Amino acid sequence: MTGEAFDVVIAGGGPFGLMLANELGRRGISAVLFDEKASTAFNPQANATQARTMEHFRRLGFADEIRALGMPEDFPTDIAYFTRFACHELARFRLPSAKEARERVLTMTGSWSAAELPHRVSQKFVERVLRKHAEALSTISINYGWRLSEFKDTGDAVTVTAREVEGSATRVIRCQYLVGGDGARSIVRKALGIRYQGDGGAVRDFFGGKMFALYLRCPQFYEVVPFPPAWMNVAFNQDRRAFMAAVDGKGEFAFHTQLREGEREDDITDDQAIEMFRAAVGCPIEAEILSRGTWTAGYALVAEKFQHGRVFLGGDAVHLFTPAGGLGYNTAIDDAVNLGWKLAAVIKQSASSRLLDTYEQERRPVAIRNTGFAKNFAESIGNYAPKVGLETQSDLGLKLRKEAGDYLEAHGRAEFNIPGVTFGARYNSPVIFSEAAEEIPDLPDVYTPTASPGGRAPHLWLDPHTSLFDRFGFEWTLLRLRPSTCSGDEFVAAASMMSMDLAVVDIESDQLLELYREPLVLIRPDQVVAWRGDDRARGATVIKTVLGYADPLSLLPNDAASDAEIERHRLS
Repeated sequence: MTGEAFDVVIAGGGPFGLMLANELGRRGISAVLFDEKASTAFNPQANATQARTMEHFRRLGFADEIRALGMPEDFPTDIAYFTRFACHELARFRLPSAKEARERVLTMTGSWSAAELPHRVSQKFVERVLRKHAEALSTISINYGWRLSEFKDTGDAVTVTAREVEGSATRVIRCQYLVGGDGARSIVRKALGIRYQGDGGAVRDFFGGKMFALYLRCPQFYEVVPFPPAWMNVAFNQDRRAFMAAVDGKGEFAFHTQLREGEREDDITDDQAIEMFRAAVGCPIEAEILSRGTWTAGYALVAEKFQHGRVFLGGDAVHLFTPAGGLGYNTAIDDAVNLGWKLAAVIKQSASSRLLDTYEQERRPVAIRNTGFAKNFAESIGNYAPKVGLETQSDLGLKLRKEAGDYLEAHGRAEFNIPGVTFGARYNSPVIFSEAAEEIPDLPDVYTPTASPGGRAPHLWLDPHTSLFDRFGFEWTLLRLRPSTCSGDEFVAAASMMSMDLAVVDIESDQLLELYREPLVLIRPDQVVAWRGDDRARGATVIKTVLGYADPLSLLPNDAASDAEIERHRLS
């Protein structure tokens, strides 16, 4: 047993925990991560990296590395619907390959104006990259094969005990903050007595109940299926509904089917499992099971709290999705980004500890929003049942397949063309200078770029190779769109006094000024607009507010009170 000290302890080495380690380590914060698994994920798990997540990976410098993983760069990422994979194709929603995505993103505007487009890659590959980059940071310690066994929040610190899974070693660590990213069965959440709220188990014809998952190898699939390859393959019939994501584009797949009444995982032999797969394919085919398991569809759950004292929660520990739309893992990445810069700022004493209260204030409403969207997608596909005669070679069969195809094509577009979900989340907290609400409906398939504080900064390509986001600083950015007439000097001076790492970016652009509507824009480390205006604003008050020292509604007539509070914070 040894006594150690770190700024942060992270429980859980999935996407949330690994992303948080990268965010903290890039800022010089010391963190130790424990995960009871032997290594990163073996199973494919999540298979869709949304555009906003890819923008975060770009900010950290490894988006291209991620986009090179998974399927061949020319493999289509279509979503295709079949009666059975080798029988009748019902509908297809076409999406670009990785190569096409790199080319198209440079010309897309409106809802899909972005630094990065989505990428279809299994979580197992993403976790390896996140781990590699986290382990390269000198202040980060990544430890698989270790389980957090207990912790105690003493008010001024947290003491954590971790034990080796395959051994007897024990480590006792004193940290400033503990973060539980230890999944749906979170030890940390349960120890805090925090419960999930929401829909705990909807029952549907599909996507509602116990799901049986196979990670399998079947190179023959592309020989027996007479249709163009797709990333997501969906079988729609009365016998064996399923969805199956291509993992490598060569013969590895993540296959999921719902267990019917009377089917139990423990009773299913490997040969019977392969027969389930063959039923969805619609012809005899050889396959090798790499792993198998079950999970429950129908969840739309969000924890009642994301924080208790010096302990925080993120990822699956605070929200559980039915994976329609692929939102769970991507919501977890945004959790880590939001919490990471705030923890670092408070630990470095460049922000008030009250800044940490805004993590739950900002992320919990987004979790409720996103689980709601995923639930709607799951209901759309899960409650739409195949009709008798769908697979028959008859006029009725043709009619029913056309009817189903029309529905499924519209569903595919609704579930997988979701710029509104991806870019449209908005924060409302005491560190955001919210403006009068714009009449912009929160729709999954429509994103209207707006620089109104609380949302992702609108994007623009400055030249064929440079995204506006590439010009932002890693921490805070003051975007000056009329530097010759609106200097923002008070903001720069206040940021210096507050030890805020502020990059000043000057861009003379009528197009950007039209997009952002004000000559000065203060952008947070997570690329969210915190404030916009001009030199008439009191820069010192704005800076203090976004760091948690003041309320944006209180705009005091003088700064003496908040100056005294800042000094007390720095001396404490």
